[in-house]
Amino acid sequence: MIFVSVGTQLPFDRLVRVVDQWAVSAGRTDVIAQVGHSSYVPSAIDARPFMSPDEFVRIQRSASLLVAHCGIGSMLSALEIGQPVLMMPRRHSLREHRNDHQIATARHLRTIPGVYIADNERELVESLNRPDALFGAAPISVKAPTRFTGALQSILEELTG
Repeated sequence: MIFVSVGTQLPFDRLVRVVDQWAVSAGRTDVIAQVGHSSYVPSAIDARPFMSPDEFVRIQRSASLLVAHCGIGSMLSALEIGQPVLMMPRRHSLREHRNDHQIATARHLRTIPGVYIADNERELVESLNRPDALFGAAPISVKAPTRFTGALQSILEELTG
């Protein structure tokens, strides 16, 4: 199963449309999407405007691939469970965001194991057509290292003395 997430702030109809059209052409009926305030109505994917946090986590954990906008939260949630994540940045020129920070974010994320970047619709479809080439990395910890928390605690104790 593939899980698509566009976040909760802005619609990302271009991403949803491309995945939906790919699902139609590939005969996929196992795509679930959290689409936010989308104006695009998918024909092949199970699109839901919003999900509860528990439902989101449950569906994400059962997916073999997460497809998302280039949001840090999307990346971190996939890396926490060791799931591959295929990300496409929103573009300011297409009125998908307030600026092009997701393009800059994508430039840095492509070096992280388990994170795959599609700069455009063609690359997204190419990656969706070869899901066996997309591997998750070892899950990351959701807890800060003791060395960091200990140092932070020392600083705070000094400040509050």
